[in-house]
Amino acid sequence: MLAIEIREYGGPDVLQQTERPDPTPAPGEVLIRVKAAGINRPDVFQRTGNYPVPPGASDLPGLEVAGEVIGGDLSHPDNRFGLKVGDRVCALVQGGGYAQLCTAPLQQCLPVPAGLSDVEAAALPETFFTVWSNVFDRGGLGRGPRGKDETLLIQGGSSGIGTTAIQIAKAMGHKVFVTAGSDDKCRACEALGADRAINYKTQDFAAEAKALTDGRGVDVILDMVAGPYLARELSCIADDGRIVIIALLGGAKAEIPLGDILRRRITVTGSTLRPRPASFKGEIARALHENVWPLLADGTIKPVIHQVFPAAQAADAHRLMESSEHVGKIVLTW
Repeated sequence: MLAIEIREYGGPDVLQQTERPDPTPAPGEVLIRVKAAGINRPDVFQRTGNYPVPPGASDLPGLEVAGEVIGGDLSHPDNRFGLKVGDRVCALVQGGGYAQLCTAPLQQCLPVPAGLSDVEAAALPETFFTVWSNVFDRGGLGRGPRGKDETLLIQGGSSGIGTTAIQIAKAMGHKVFVTAGSDDKCRACEALGADRAINYKTQDFAAEAKALTDGRGVDVILDMVAGPYLARELSCIADDGRIVIIALLGGAKAEIPLGDILRRRITVTGSTLRPRPASFKGEIARALHENVWPLLADGTIKPVIHQVFPAAQAADAHRLMESSEHVGKIVLTW
């Protein structure tokens, strides 16, 4: 099969097309003929040597794919959606997505929602799994003291994660605020349903979030920045609020007023998805299929695709990702 490998750690040009042996599915896995693969920030970190590959995972980058089932252990009890050869599927994978063939644990596979293209389906797994597990499971949006009236602040609303979180949270009935780095990106977020988009380069997001909630603060913050942002987030989080950190783009260290956490019962938590076992991801898949897949099928939610590249142009796709000029997802196709 053809694949895109990381020849050495470095810039985008270390991504090179090569021939690799076809992968063999293990028990409980499916073999997918990949039509499209989503690009995510961890792919960039892996390419630069800052995101180690978990033991036993493919060294090829790529954490989400869409395509056609062509084999695997389909009689396994983990095949909860009854996938069979020829079915269209999207999957969260441990690596290996930048290839014409990829294996995936059955627990991490979902049927492609009706009406979605392969490109759109490839944009689902990593972002939708991440948003559901962090905003709704870990962050408990809607399960706090104010229930359906709880508000969400998304740092980086124009990213793949952000555009997904806006749509799901709005579909669940919540007020959503976001930050973005330009007026154009702010307008794009509001077009997706965000109640207010804050240009963090020209406005104080913490002051704006307080003002937008009549001084009470937001209930949940989805934080991809961390670093110095964390102290500012504590200044605009509501009592009993939850800050969920999913990336450290602003740095891995922060100085925060711990007394605020005690006095106001604030939770600061975080997670990364890749090291979690297939059983954990399988529960997220089940929840998505029940709560979100119908919204994709009826068009309430739609993945936002910024640009599609042929797989051989993976280096150009990574350059775009690193520029942060995109809104939504970047996808490779075979």
